[in-house]
Amino acid sequence: MHGAEPGYVADFQRRVGLPAIIDVHTHFMPEPVMRKVWAYFDAAGPMTARPWPITYREGEAQRLQTLRDFGVRAFTALVYAHRPGMAAWLNDWTAEFAAATPDCLHTATFYPEPGAAEYVAAALAAGARVFKVHIQVGDFSPTDPLLTDVWALLADTGTPVVIHCGSGPVPGRFTGPEPIAELLQRFPALRLIIAHLGAPEYTAFFDLADRHDRLRLDTTMTFTDFFDTIDAFPPDALPRLTDLGDRILFGSDFPNIPYRYGHALYALERLDLGDNWLRAVCHDNAARLFGIR
Repeated sequence: MHGAEPGYVADFQRRVGLPAIIDVHTHFMPEPVMRKVWAYFDAAGPMTARPWPITYREGEAQRLQTLRDFGVRAFTALVYAHRPGMAAWLNDWTAEFAAATPDCLHTATFYPEPGAAEYVAAALAAGARVFKVHIQVGDFSPTDPLLTDVWALLADTGTPVVIHCGSGPVPGRFTGPEPIAELLQRFPALRLIIAHLGAPEYTAFFDLADRHDRLRLDTTMTFTDFFDTIDAFPPDALPRLTDLGDRILFGSDFPNIPYRYGHALYALERLDLGDNWLRAVCHDNAARLFGIR
């Protein structure tokens, strides 16, 4: 598989002229939660749509070292709640993880439940810099009234939110661009980062980005050989990647990917959009968003 050979990541950085990689879509979780996530992928659960082997099934310390060896300067610890009473506990864990891991962007999450605004405010006060929610797994509407105060707080503080809201790999009750369009109509100042470029509703999410200049998208898994067999990117939409080049961020889904890390970078390079585009996507855009020097 292209991009899998040893040394590819380092060669990619030298060739493109990258000072480092910033990966906005990586997962670090409490070990019992991570094991459950891996078990779900191992069982090819209904939300994966197909077999999904985990490439980087290693201990936490080794996973951290792997990212650093790849030249990743900053990354996230994307956690997400799928039921009430879970988010505040996850936020406590991510706060401890961030304190012990300076190159991790302090990450938090939330769920539509009473008290959500209070624990989101507490996470922000503790230093949270990015939030993650998963509409498909959480099975909730982003416009749920229980989240009104949460969205208002995140809009007021300008805190980025990585949100899995596209209908891939399997549609959910509340996935797709329509709920996000409604959310942005109510809170236009939100800094949403649409995971997976909004797959498979790519162009509809690009249309939203055209109307909302704070909206961003991450590249997670898109353009890879694995993803192209289920939610292929439409070739006629490639020019829009250039048009939105200052608002697209690199994401990998590490460690939960069924291929080597380098293949995600190769998948971007073979688009042939130029080194300036690659530098913006893999480093500069995220550095500017998160104030990373």
